[in-house]
Amino acid sequence: MSTAEKTFSKGLEGVVAAQTEMSFINGTEGILEYVGIAIGDLASQSSFEETVFLLWNKRLPTASELEAFTKDLRSHYTLCDEMITQIKSCPKDAEPMHVIRSMISMLAMYDTDPNANSVEAARQKSMRILAVTPAIVAVFDRYRRGLEIVPADPSLSFAANFLYMLNGEKPTEAMTRAFDICMITHADHGLNNSTFAARVVISTLSDVYSAITAAVGSLRGPLHGGANEGVMKMLNQIPTVDDAEAFVMNMIKNKERIMGFGHRVYKAKDPRASELMTLAKQLAEDTGNMDFYNKSNAIEKVMEREYAAKGIYPNVDFYSATTYHCIGLKLDLFTPMFVLARIAGWSGHVIEQLEDNRLFRPTTDYVGPHDVAYVSIDNR
Repeated sequence: MSTAEKTFSKGLEGVVAAQTEMSFINGTEGILEYVGIAIGDLASQSSFEETVFLLWNKRLPTASELEAFTKDLRSHYTLCDEMITQIKSCPKDAEPMHVIRSMISMLAMYDTDPNANSVEAARQKSMRILAVTPAIVAVFDRYRRGLEIVPADPSLSFAANFLYMLNGEKPTEAMTRAFDICMITHADHGLNNSTFAARVVISTLSDVYSAITAAVGSLRGPLHGGANEGVMKMLNQIPTVDDAEAFVMNMIKNKERIMGFGHRVYKAKDPRASELMTLAKQLAEDTGNMDFYNKSNAIEKVMEREYAAKGIYPNVDFYSATTYHCIGLKLDLFTPMFVLARIAGWSGHVIEQLEDNRLFRPTTDYVGPHDVAYVSIDNR
């Protein structure tokens, strides 16, 4: 390709780099669909397990298929003793995201054929990673708190088992459903940065563990998956609901970023935020955390007045922060929850990439000098 034919898009914005059947986004109208099904319908009627099957198979399962898929997933809940020992060797003050990234990478060492890259092998490895990552998070969190490790319970759903392993007691139906909906709404979202990272790595025919590890590293960045932690920090800085407007207006005056608002894709309200807003309010009422919800609602009203005309609305992180707080999660576990859900999407994209692979190899637009004479070190 000649220089004249090259096009440059900073951040690859607007560049189509892959085709997918998994999720469709219309940022102008605020639409998100998984395999053609509206996210609102899935959040209100489906389960995380069924949503994962949908993303990986491009269709909803029959009752028997869902039962078999769920049974397979639950059979992989338990971490091997060697992995638990590895987790306990981590510093207790380590960031959970660093622990997750390292442990997912380490899973490859306990796989008898880690480099197998057939589509079926990728599915099996994806199932294992999806199933045991909640255990990685729960084991590390209880270890750092000096609590006894809670073994997985294969009779429980993905959401209920994680909350049980984390807290040591069976969660309520409301808590389980709330977490399940969070997992559904975060499961996939087009060719976002971490998904792109996973597809780039697997396109080299590396391995599934490397691809998911790369995705975790991408998601850890505050411009991608760390925003919900920023939202919670902001809410904690606002003394009362009555102080919310002045606080936000002061941030606007100082040109500070209001976490949880704006999205690279959406110029209308993020449809996931709409689902989580309703969920956050219900959970806040149930757990006595209406103060956080009311602060969030007050911030949204100020931002709508000041920025809605510019297409800046709440994104998925804004109300997920209140939701996770109501569930009882520590602040540094907010982004790991994103990981638990998004492994579904990352894995689906890895499988898609392997089905019709081509190595990603974009070019660059060189803007440096030419014909520069080399100067020996004695004359510099």
